[in-house]
Amino acid sequence: MSVSDQTRKSLEKVGLTGYEIKTFTSLLKTGELTASNLSQQSGVPYSKIYEVLSALEEKGWVGSDKSRPTKYFSKSPNSALQTTKQRIEEDFAKNEKIILSDLNPIYKKSGTTERPDIWVLTGTMNIATRILEMIDTCREEVLIAIPKAGEELVKQALPKLRQLHDKGVKITILTSDRFDKKDIKGLARLATVKIKKGLFGGGLISDKHNVVILLGPEISHSNASEIIAICTDHAELSGFAREYFEYLLKDTLKVK
Repeated sequence: MSVSDQTRKSLEKVGLTGYEIKTFTSLLKTGELTASNLSQQSGVPYSKIYEVLSALEEKGWVGSDKSRPTKYFSKSPNSALQTTKQRIEEDFAKNEKIILSDLNPIYKKSGTTERPDIWVLTGTMNIATRILEMIDTCREEVLIAIPKAGEELVKQALPKLRQLHDKGVKITILTSDRFDKKDIKGLARLATVKIKKGLFGGGLISDKHNVVILLGPEISHSNASEIIAICTDHAELSGFAREYFEYLLKDTLKVK
């Protein structure tokens, strides 16, 4: 069974070798096969087929029965991927614990201060350009909180948001209760929109790691006439921003 180059590359990225891909996809197409027949069907040398099947069974992609000769069958792609995902997450958690327990004390003892990448942007045009770039490159999810001061930026971003919606990207928008009602209805056709009374601050999180935090005169109580923005892709800061966004979503009214 032939698969696309894109699928083959994705299978390689989740941990399957070339022989394992040939073996699994052959079983996926034909059903149960003996090792000898599977070698012929897949093109995997007979001298390698048992080694490949053993690896696939251990990874959760292939099963076998107790007949003689033994017959092998593919697990469903959903089941195989979930097994692989669980194993990767468990291995990561175990390795993370070992690495942090050993290296964090060394890092702290060195007295080194981390320097996360943070940029400050001023001017509506500059901020809008950055936001549009982030939306344009988003692939899975975008979270947006819009204070009244950011209403014009959202209008500029509407065409990009429509493109994301058409691509199946998950869009969640949190707006101020002072936001224009017609604009809110328009956004509700593209995203999950929620309203929070007295929304404090605003920003955007793209694919969980790129962040823009909007500040403005009504938030900072300064005399500045324009919004300013803080941008970062630092993992810990991005994680904090997401947690705060989810906190803001509590006790909100969903727009239908």
